[in-house]
Amino acid sequence: MNILVWHVHGSWLTAFLQGPHTYLLPVTAGRGPDGLGRARTWRWPDTARELPPARLAQTPIDLMLLQRPHELDLARQWTGRRPGEDVPAVYVEHNSPDRSPVGTRHPLAERADIPVVHVTHFNRLMWDSGRAPTTVIEHGVPDPGPLWTGEQERAAVVVNDPVRRGRVVGADLLPEFARTAPLDVFGMRTRPLEAIEGVRAHDLPQGELHRAMARRRLYLHPVRWTSLGLSLLEAMLIGLPPVALDTTEVREAVPDGAGVVSNRPEVLHGAVRGFLADHELARATGERARAAALARYGLPRFLDDWERLMKEVTR
Repeated sequence: MNILVWHVHGSWLTAFLQGPHTYLLPVTAGRGPDGLGRARTWRWPDTARELPPARLAQTPIDLMLLQRPHELDLARQWTGRRPGEDVPAVYVEHNSPDRSPVGTRHPLAERADIPVVHVTHFNRLMWDSGRAPTTVIEHGVPDPGPLWTGEQERAAVVVNDPVRRGRVVGADLLPEFARTAPLDVFGMRTRPLEAIEGVRAHDLPQGELHRAMARRRLYLHPVRWTSLGLSLLEAMLIGLPPVALDTTEVREAVPDGAGVVSNRPEVLHGAVRGFLADHELARATGERARAAALARYGLPRFLDDWERLMKEVTR
């Protein structure tokens, strides 16, 4: 099957590309946001093929996988075919509603011909998807392996653009957490956070990120309102014990005994101090976290779920 898909979320797409199909990735001069092509920091299979927009019109396409509202128009303009009408299509909604879980209507709410695939059950519940058929395919994460060593008595945090995103990702909580434990914040455009005492910022290639995280004692997830972060699941697979806010789908991802999930600051800070002080407790909790993530977010289940859906949509 030839699947048209844009490079939007590199971590999610890395998992999706492990399937048995050919994946057509638009690439434009300058590699702007609508034409990033192949990733440069992830290892992607040869079945992920770059194609400029001019060649898409002559290329057979069996399925269009959309992830942003304007891709409906891009697909029509670049391929000469209408998603959901001329070619089967699905829309992957990666995010929770930006403004409100009560009053946010999904961009495809008036389309009954393009299924909306949510990545968490929480997101599906919060979005008003209108007439659009909906389903949930939970994340699948390639296993980085049990890399945790935890020799550094520091907490790892992973977030991109923390200053711009602010309270959404809990950036305002970092100064207080930095008084409880030294923080290593990994991600793009994190350097301004080094103005906070106790915070170090790192922007590492994907190939170096996991091993760097694994040397930290624990993983801190201060996010208030985003979809379930793949970085949390990756940290669990590495074997880092997570300390996380009890928001969105986090409680589903981190079962009892596999980390500490709470909205009470004193509980969260106490958990951070406990893991810093007790390497064995951190190790044992991280092992349970890894087992839980493998059981629920393993790559085989993710790929099987997608195969079933794509067969239904294209038959």
